[in-house]
Amino acid sequence: MNNMSRRQFFKVTGGTLAGSSMALLGVTPTPAVAAARQYKLERMTETRSTCPYCSVACGILLYSLGDGAKNAKASVLHIEGDHDHPVNRGTLCPKGAGLVDFIHSPNRLKYPEYRAPGSDKWERISWDDAYTRIAKLMKEDRDANFIQRSDDGKIVNRWTTTGMLAASASSNEVGYITHKVVRTMGMLVFDNQARV
Repeated sequence: MNNMSRRQFFKVTGGTLAGSSMALLGVTPTPAVAAARQYKLERMTETRSTCPYCSVACGILLYSLGDGAKNAKASVLHIEGDHDHPVNRGTLCPKGAGLVDFIHSPNRLKYPEYRAPGSDKWERISWDDAYTRIAKLMKEDRDANFIQRSDDGKIVNRWTTTGMLAASASSNEVGYITHKVVRTMGMLVFDNQARV
């Protein structure tokens, strides 16, 4: 501005005055529209779940993207801590923060498998076959090892050869029901992973 001549000064101030006068008369350039970038989780489906790793049972939010069409399968793209969960209040440890890799790992076991005695390979079986096999083996063991009376003749109804380890991510109510079922069968060996 130091080297501005009188003529240049009047051109600048005259242009400014003309522009502000036109603005007062309603003649303005079209406004520039600022568009906000779309929120990355806006179209995703939010699902609350529990971290499967340890006995802390942190709450997590799974965000999956899929249009809900009949043959389309949704895919989990983002995981974060649940801010409303009383245990972790939105925080996750490194293992919990890496759950997306766990979900999409090609080595993740998704179906029950069975290895026959003497075999060197695992065979995929159905969930019905797995549950049937577990129930059958439990019944055989209970029938063979159930103790109805102690040595002095008291009724004890014990089954000491099989144990149960409850899941740490279960709620108190699920733990209570699991305890009732296990004790009803006579099982003495029972613990919860949250204590292990």
